[in-house]
Amino acid sequence: MAIGLSEEHEALRESVRGWAERNIPAELLRAGAGGRPAFWPSLAEQGLLGLHVPEEHGGSGYGLLEAAVAIEALAERVAPGPYVPTVLASAVINASKRPEHLESFADGTLTGAVALSGALRGTRREDGSLVVSGTAEPVLGGSLADSLVLPVATADGEEWVLIDASSATVTELKSLDLTRPVAKVELTDVVVPAEGILDGVGSADVRNLAAILLGAEAAGLASWCVTAAAEYAKVRVQFGRPIGQFQGIKHKLSRMLVALEQARATVWDATRAAERRAGAERAAEGGDSAAVSADKELEFAAAVAGVMAPDAAVQCAKDAIQTFGGIGYTFEHDVHLYYRRALTLRALLGSSADWAGAVTALSLQGVSREMEIDLPADAEELRESIRAEIARIAELEGKEQKRALADGGFVMPHLARPWGRDAKPLEQVLIAQELKAAKVRLPAMIIGAWVVPSIAAYGTREQQERFLPRTLSGEIIWCQLFSEPGAGSDLASLQMKAERVEGGWKLNGQKIWTSVAHVAEWGICIARNSSEGSKHEGITYFLVDMKAPGVTVRPLTEMTGENLFNEVFLDDVFVPDDLVVGEVGEGWKVARNTLSNERVSLSSGSGGTGSSVPDLLGLVGRLGRELTPVEAQRVAEVICEGHSINALSLRVTLKQLAGAEPGADASVRKLLSTSHAQHVSETAVELLGPAAVVAADMKLGDAGYWNRAVLATRAMTIYGGTTEVQLNIIGERMLGLPRDPEPGK
Repeated sequence: MAIGLSEEHEALRESVRGWAERNIPAELLRAGAGGRPAFWPSLAEQGLLGLHVPEEHGGSGYGLLEAAVAIEALAERVAPGPYVPTVLASAVINASKRPEHLESFADGTLTGAVALSGALRGTRREDGSLVVSGTAEPVLGGSLADSLVLPVATADGEEWVLIDASSATVTELKSLDLTRPVAKVELTDVVVPAEGILDGVGSADVRNLAAILLGAEAAGLASWCVTAAAEYAKVRVQFGRPIGQFQGIKHKLSRMLVALEQARATVWDATRAAERRAGAERAAEGGDSAAVSADKELEFAAAVAGVMAPDAAVQCAKDAIQTFGGIGYTFEHDVHLYYRRALTLRALLGSSADWAGAVTALSLQGVSREMEIDLPADAEELRESIRAEIARIAELEGKEQKRALADGGFVMPHLARPWGRDAKPLEQVLIAQELKAAKVRLPAMIIGAWVVPSIAAYGTREQQERFLPRTLSGEIIWCQLFSEPGAGSDLASLQMKAERVEGGWKLNGQKIWTSVAHVAEWGICIARNSSEGSKHEGITYFLVDMKAPGVTVRPLTEMTGENLFNEVFLDDVFVPDDLVVGEVGEGWKVARNTLSNERVSLSSGSGGTGSSVPDLLGLVGRLGRELTPVEAQRVAEVICEGHSINALSLRVTLKQLAGAEPGADASVRKLLSTSHAQHVSETAVELLGPAAVVAADMKLGDAGYWNRAVLATRAMTIYGGTTEVQLNIIGERMLGLPRDPEPGK
């Protein structure tokens, strides 16, 4: 996957990657930082320098997202030269009210660089010009630049100026990044005319643009590290096995992919925030509350990207070196070039702690990002139809309303009629929006949400008509009789026996960790009807009456002191043939359908613990004190994680709307979602300090509430597939790493 989502973005990415492979040979990366590279004219001819520049100023008229797509692709080749510094410079100039300089940057005539820090002071003269002296360092690409964008402290505050590099003393510094130089820029009484002052640009604007564009480059570096390390792990053999088969390596690579996708999602969202801010400014000419709100949202989104992307690049490069082993530590291997650039980017942007401070401060001011979906114009007719149906249902109450929602196919609209609406992704989004607007809540199906798709797909017509309407309306409570004491995540190792008897089956065995079994009316159960064949064969899927003779439910007391889980004993429990779902012996296929829906459901929220970012921010507001820098960073990490999950969710939805498969975004979102509530509650308990000794009891104020949450959320990375199993799935399905060997092989 990549930062861009559309077919056009993918085509752009592939075009840039192809160009880079043809024009940036490996030996060029070893040639040192050097001057303007030989490929520069070709790069300019491709239009890559002006993707974000308006057409009236010589560019393509796209936006920052397209520039980010190209930057990410070139970073995968660790492209040398002044490309990124020039794009950043022209982006800053484009944000000013003096864009007349842009054409020469877009066509490659001029190269540019931006000083992200400096000690320059300017004195204003009567004609509006500035006399500037001082030093700015380090400046990325400064020794390759024809023009420099610099911050200058004046009596009126900080201003940004554009100068000809020849008017400054530019000294190339020995750079950690061997493929791209940095420089010290010194000015002595340099006169900057009024037309060289970039009106309308502030430090926040430059920081936002740097976080987005350098963040895109960081994502590209991380992408190469993930791909290269994974490919190596497939073929490097140690102890008779590919190293990618060892869980230590598999999980490391999977974590790398998670960090990469978080970086991509947050940079992508920051480009969307920049686009929204530009639109709000055009509409209001920078004056109304919408423009101010968009300004804050951009600052927030860019700060999140500033936390996530550089750290992801550094971590992925470190882990890639570890995966390559001894060869990865050699100068001849390319991986150190990516590590060097990742470290350089992070140093230039500033520590993640600084960005984290901005994230926390903005969040406490109430700034956040709503993940809004831009729907096609033709969606309005469909929306009106859905709105009218839901309005009629909204007039009903209680059981009547729930049944009407089920009858209308609104509960699980993606299912085929009559249980759903055969709704495509667009209609599903509209239904969710209109239900929320009408304040109509769907029935609480709990385990039933996992049961319905399996019965709809594999059940008989009689089973569907008997169970689905009342399950969809929330009138039947289900439990899931899958896990056993000796078969948790390795579910196919189950031992419960299903013995054929006249008219049906007798089930014998024990199930465990069964949520709500003590109140459930029905259970879905898998049991082994044959020991022949592979462990996935000889399994049958049953519907069990939880009040049937021989069913014994014993509550399990959890660490919270509560009882949600149970152990269930089935002793000669009779299940008639008409309650077998699917074919006898093919229950694993049905169970996989259930499990896939279970994991999607579990990834969509906090599991009822109440451990969410807004709750955490509410606690911070009640502490009555300032957070320490360490605490502010910890809170920001949780906020950034939550924001990345939301961004990943939106990316999944947009891909589905476009008819594409979600890819890595969906798998990563699932993994992150299960641990997010844990991180929220752990952070809250840390903030409480000594007050956290109060018992875990929701009635005992903040300490009791959060102590209960920190205990309750431990289950989230276990049920529904442990974190370790999820990492295996990501490694094997998304990175193509070899599967774990079968026991005994």
